[in-house]
This record gives sequence, C-alpha cells and structure tokens, in this order.
Amino acid sequence: MSTKVASWPARSGLPSVVTLGVQHAAPAIPRQATCSRLPVARQPIWTQDGTLVGHEYLYRSEAGLPVGVDAWVDERQERASASVLASVFAGAGPEGDGLVFVNVTGSFLTGRLDLPDPAGRLVLEVVESVQATAAVLRGLPALREEGYAIAIDDYVATPDQLAMLPFADFVKIDLRDMPRLAGPELEATRRHGARLVAEHVADQTLVEQAVSWGFDLLQGDVLGAART
Repeated sequence: MSTKVASWPARSGLPSVVTLGVQHAAPAIPRQATCSRLPVARQPIWTQDGTLVGHEYLYRSEAGLPVGVDAWVDERQERASASVLASVFAGAGPEGDGLVFVNVTGSFLTGRLDLPDPAGRLVLEVVESVQATAAVLRGLPALREEGYAIAIDDYVATPDQLAMLPFADFVKIDLRDMPRLAGPELEATRRHGARLVAEHVADQTLVEQAVSWGFDLLQGDVLGAART
C-alpha cells in the first residue's frame, strides 16, 4: 500500500467521482471577480488507494509563485479568492469532473460576495481566520442546500472551527499540527460525518502515518506538488 502511494504517476485527467448536491447549469463568474486574473496553481487530492478525487486551486503571483495569502488581511484574501474562482470557473469551467477546493473568507459564506454556481463540484475551504458569527452559521447550511460542499481548513479545534464542524463535509488538517490535537479534538471531526484530509504530506513516512491515523484523503508534495 505505502509503496503504491509513493509511486503514483502524474495523471492528466480526473476520474469520475460522486458529485455533491444537485447538478447545475454552466458556472457563472462572480460579479466581484472582474479584476485581472493571475495564475492559479492546483494540487491533487487522493484517496488512500490512489484514486484522484479532485484538486485544491491556489492563488499565485504574476510570476506563478506562492505569496503567503494566509497572512493577508481579509480584504486582500477576498480578492485572491475571487481571482481564483473567476479563473477556475471561466468559460467551460474547471477541467475534468473532480472536486474543486478553493479557500474562501467569511464574506463568501454570508452572501456579501458572490460565488460561481457549484455544479456539484465546488468545495469551499473555510480559512482559519473565519469567525463563527451568526451570519456564517446561517450561511453554511444554506450553501450546502444549494449544492456547495464545506471544508474546514487548517483545523486545530479553535472554538470557531468547532462551532462550524456540524456543517463540514471535509476537515483539512496540516500534519504539522497533529501534535496540537488531542484525542477528543480529533474525534470531534468525525462526529458529523466529515471526511478527513491530511495536508502537507511531505514524505513516505507521513503517508503511512496519515493512513494509520485514519485520514480519508491525502494531499502533499510527495503525492503531487502544486503546479500552475
């Protein structure tokens, strides 16, 4: 099993997956995403047995490099998310039929900023700075009703993240944060049926550890780096 995971070949297409929610018409571009669009990188996300389920799409600079979006203020993060969504869902939309994971701020969850039609594929990754306000807690189930899936990104069991867990389809955990998560904090992620995604899987040892810890999906450079 571990050898197979480490030697997965690069794949140009996405396999058929079970879609989330109902099927919709062609995606619409968000009104707020009219700014010039920058390069977007994508990193594959796999099951334990090597099935590709989708990609996370990531904001990049004009030179195609990472820019540390996580450290930006909300307004700049909003523009980055809008740029990624506009780029990915432009024209015929994202290639293949896999899931599309994109980081979003609270404004996309409350309706203040528009989202493209989910087409049964869009997974909204709630960044760690989002607070579980009343508006956000109303928005999350409403978005799921519309066909979006919800992922809690960089889960470390903050009070805000715990409040949003009942609405999560996926919980993403940076493996570097595992020492911070006690048993009950990790068990809480399973309580409402979310699938666990291991992030920053950097080497074969971490692949094996992630599998032993019960992660459903794996993402990291050893399984495929983010590429523009």
